[in-house]
Amino acid sequence: MSETIAGVRIPDSALAREATELVREAASPLLFDHSRRVFLFGSLRGAEQKLDFDPELLYVGAMFHDLGLTRRFRRTDQRFEIDGADEARRFLQAHGITGEPAERVWTAIALHTTVEIPLHMAPEIALVTRGVELDVLGIGYHAVSDEQRAAVVAAHPRPDFKNRILAAFTEGVKDRPDTTFGNVKADVLAHFLPGFRRGDFVEVVKGSDWAE
Repeated sequence: MSETIAGVRIPDSALAREATELVREAASPLLFDHSRRVFLFGSLRGAEQKLDFDPELLYVGAMFHDLGLTRRFRRTDQRFEIDGADEARRFLQAHGITGEPAERVWTAIALHTTVEIPLHMAPEIALVTRGVELDVLGIGYHAVSDEQRAAVVAAHPRPDFKNRILAAFTEGVKDRPDTTFGNVKADVLAHFLPGFRRGDFVEVVKGSDWAE
């Protein structure tokens, strides 16, 4: 039987159930609850904006978006967003979802920490970012009602979330600091990783092999 939270129906297909179990097994309760809230807040923002989106694709995008922070799926040679995006695409393809829909989910995850651009793309891409922005940054906090927010948090609590999610970000990217060049995770390492020196775009341009 499907579950409904804050008026949002959680997808109950075999694919969605498998996605739920995969994330439950691979991720900490912190990341699992966060990912479910991202789906719920993304769905609520989609309804508020009257967007036509595929709940199942949005669910996979939301649930897999932070898999790159987990021990099971994280690598050290690429951005953590790509870790989760690659795994989501493999998962969807294994369930017969290929081509553009699978690429849409890949893009939603790969761009979820990129400011503004995802909001101008397909609804599922935009809404993964909307959900992340609301849960992590508080952007769009008042676009959902107090009652909706309370229902989401009652189902998926966020005790000391601000500090704990920053710790999870740090743990997930500290072994690949170079991958944070030009993205928001450089801010995380600047605060929490001793000795970290963020990349500088101007230095890269001036230090390239071009003579002038």
